[in-house]
Amino acid sequence: MELASKLFKGDRVIWVIFMFLCLISMVEVFSATSTLAYKTANHWEPIMHHGTFLLGGFVIVLVLHNLPCRFFAGGIILLPVSVVLLGITLVMGKDINESSRWMDLFGVRFQPSEIAKLSLIIFISFIMSRRHLYSETTVFRWIVAAVGIVCLLILPENFSTAFLLFAVCFLLMFVGQTPLMKLFQLGAVMVLAGVALFLLLHFMPGDLLNKYVPRSATWQSRIERFYEPAAENEDDVIKITDDNYQKIHAKIAIARGGLFGRMPGNGQQRDFLPQAYADFIYAIIFEELGIVGGLFVLLLYIILMIRVGIIARRCNTPFARYLVMGSGLLIVVQALVNMSVAVDLIPVTGQPLPLISRGGTSTLINCAYIGMILSISRFGAGIGNEEEEEGEEEKETTAEVVEEGIEALVACN
Repeated sequence: MELASKLFKGDRVIWVIFMFLCLISMVEVFSATSTLAYKTANHWEPIMHHGTFLLGGFVIVLVLHNLPCRFFAGGIILLPVSVVLLGITLVMGKDINESSRWMDLFGVRFQPSEIAKLSLIIFISFIMSRRHLYSETTVFRWIVAAVGIVCLLILPENFSTAFLLFAVCFLLMFVGQTPLMKLFQLGAVMVLAGVALFLLLHFMPGDLLNKYVPRSATWQSRIERFYEPAAENEDDVIKITDDNYQKIHAKIAIARGGLFGRMPGNGQQRDFLPQAYADFIYAIIFEELGIVGGLFVLLLYIILMIRVGIIARRCNTPFARYLVMGSGLLIVVQALVNMSVAVDLIPVTGQPLPLISRGGTSTLINCAYIGMILSISRFGAGIGNEEEEEGEEEKETTAEVVEEGIEALVACN
């Protein structure tokens, strides 16, 4: 117990939630990767691959939760780096599952969009915490510019991630008490942009549209499949077609689970559902752990968000408060989106279930969010007002260097 208390510091509820999510992930990914095991002719390779990333993520959590949260402000340096990586990925990214979201660097394959999400949340938290230095309009413009650039670079190949990231940033600005009129104006602009995108997809010639927006056909088909009722034959039996394949098999998985499920390893729909270990792992959880297991996973994410809110209320500094809220929102909102797809509440998005779905970059970045949340739960409530202490610091932190650069840019304008 003494060793555990030394290793696992910070909010214990967050630690328990993290451990449960990792445990469920190992069990369900091991079960859901049966098709991958068959393809690779190696029963252990898929789970060993996933376990390696989970272990790496656990190390990230241990490291980050021991760092005072003021050090995370230096993460805004990742924003311009991620913008460059997103641009490169858009032009010459690795094409996997008919989308170019990955890039290879020195033999390592990763998703730049995950790094961009992390850096953008840090940037927004940092800028909003410096309201005493800039006008409200300047802060708002900086945030909108950063969000706009990142989301526009993600949008062509990953609409759902761009939309989810914008929604989280919007919520974070609302939590950060951005004037409601400015949020209303931003929301109105986004509605108009959505209408324009809809008209573009509807009226633009298909050949031209596919040339400049290759993923547009996928967006349209997913929405059409969601609203299209399942066809039935003369015996009132639902026909499974290519269009409703994912939706129907996800429903079958949930229906087979019952109250307590078929137990791990006994699911059948894992062999039929594409990406059963990623996009539709929540349906597999329902099949193998039942309604009880499915609701338990949902409850874990809800409790996580509640604890994040409690930690945010205890923070003495704006940066820590906004960062912990942004980190929590990114995990929980994405989880709700994934679960909504599995139970057929919204169209297919391709979003994995954070900390449970099989992944590489996403697993590591989600663990980084948990590490930052735990760090803030340790140090955030005990930090004095950074704005009052800046003149007394003998050593300049990375955050202060970046701040001076921003001040210089504002002065030039």
